[in-house]
Amino acid sequence: MNSDDLECFARVASCGSFSRAAMELGSDQSTISRQMARLEAESQTRLFHRSGRGVELTEAGRTLLEYAAKVSATLVEARRAVHASGGEGPAQIVIAAQPTIANITFAAIGTALKRQFPKTRIRFVEGLGSHMVAWLASGEVDIAVLYMPAHAGGLKVDPLLQERISLIAPASHTHLGAELAFADLASVPLILPSTHHGLRVMTETLAAKAHVSLDITMECDASTSVTKRMVQQGCGCTLLPLAAVTDEVAQGTLRTAALVAPEMWRDVAIATAKNRAPLTELWDITRTLRQEIEQIVSSGGWPDARLTP
Repeated sequence: MNSDDLECFARVASCGSFSRAAMELGSDQSTISRQMARLEAESQTRLFHRSGRGVELTEAGRTLLEYAAKVSATLVEARRAVHASGGEGPAQIVIAAQPTIANITFAAIGTALKRQFPKTRIRFVEGLGSHMVAWLASGEVDIAVLYMPAHAGGLKVDPLLQERISLIAPASHTHLGAELAFADLASVPLILPSTHHGLRVMTETLAAKAHVSLDITMECDASTSVTKRMVQQGCGCTLLPLAAVTDEVAQGTLRTAALVAPEMWRDVAIATAKNRAPLTELWDITRTLRQEIEQIVSSGGWPDARLTP
């Protein structure tokens, strides 16, 4: 047995699924299955009951999980001891996020990381999803918090939450209710990003499945702030998460309606590059990011968001 196999075993036990554990560990299901088969061979006993709904621990598996937890705690303690004796964290951490995510999370993440690594230079960067994928690959950025790309490619992604998408309309749309059927978008002039953008792809995919013909009156690849200003001035409506327009809704300059039948949800994840050496203390850094973002969602600081189970 080795610590990697035991960590993988503990993650599978926690997730109750090989595929879910693979996603969280940035691996693939076949690799996880081989690790668990090897561990069962070394243990000379079955550790999981397998079914169509996932996996559950056997009695032997529950016993091993206790020891795996002890090993994990020992390793964490060892890392902290080594860090305390000679390490002071990385010289620099560069974190990127899309504008709405950055606005919600950067202050809390910065405060937590500065407390954890007081001598580390922390730099935050805003950008589009396509930019961040390139920045991660080139090493310009260490970690990104982004909307899950359709093709993760060279990224390791750790899902965090889902964010609901709403119709954003001018204040003059007083007829707009709290919800809008997706099919009714056919009669709404929309301002959307161009076709390579993730939100545009998601919207058109859902529209095709629902046999809805969208009226895209304008395309805007500028910042979210520019799109919101265009909506305020009556150029059309757009699709955004509620968190992107909280201030404008409170001020009465924009209206929102949650899309239903079907609803629209976007996945948000922590991403790092597969093809680059990991940043020093990466595990501790990503854990801090996850904890801070989970706290924001749990406290209501991220409207219309739900944590990934």
